[in-house]
Amino acid sequence: MKHSYMKSMVVACLATLSFIGFNATATAATNYKVVKGDSLWKLGKRYSVTIDDIKKINNRQGDMIYIGETLAIPSKTKVLAAETTEPSTAAPANTAKPEPKPEAKPADQETPAVSISASEKDLLARLVEAEAKGESYEGKVGVATVVLNRVDSPKFPDTVTGVIKQVVGKAYAFSPVQNGSINKPASEDSKKAVEQALTRKDRLDESIYFYNPKTATDNWIRSRAVIKTIDHHVFAK
Repeated sequence: MKHSYMKSMVVACLATLSFIGFNATATAATNYKVVKGDSLWKLGKRYSVTIDDIKKINNRQGDMIYIGETLAIPSKTKVLAAETTEPSTAAPANTAKPEPKPEAKPADQETPAVSISASEKDLLARLVEAEAKGESYEGKVGVATVVLNRVDSPKFPDTVTGVIKQVVGKAYAFSPVQNGSINKPASEDSKKAVEQALTRKDRLDESIYFYNPKTATDNWIRSRAVIKTIDHHVFAK
């Protein structure tokens, strides 16, 4: 009787330890403090998890993150659960599932290096449309790139919305915000230009200004180092 009781106690202890070990592994996470230039996409690549994994563990709906906040990054450690099965004399069946093939992306679709919310993409596309309507596709990408470069620069606000709606003196930094033309819908070209700028392949040597030399009245802007001229716009830093 005593021997049976001791055996039951050992089994119960082992079950408890297995349960504790399982939960500790399953909920393992790393705390990370957000710094300038971070995005959910970058953090996902760094820790080999998906954007949805990070959003789920932090109870997030949108894709925006903020400098200085602490995010929980889920661990990808595999949890191995021990299973007890009856011995079998039959040969084991091949239960391995074939690896799913990754979906092929269209040739013109590239993975963004920067992740911003859908509402900010729309806002940026509308600014591009207003500032570069009639310009080439390359010129539209250039305008979007300047806005993203400003987000990364310590001289400007650190969000797309903050940069676009920044007030300088008594006016908005971008005239389409001032005159209301930014409220008009963006063309497909402007939307594609934003997606292209988000890949960060060509950052125009970190240009943070653009202007039309034929209409610009501010002599200060002409003193900036010119990086490139695309159509009617000069891009400078």
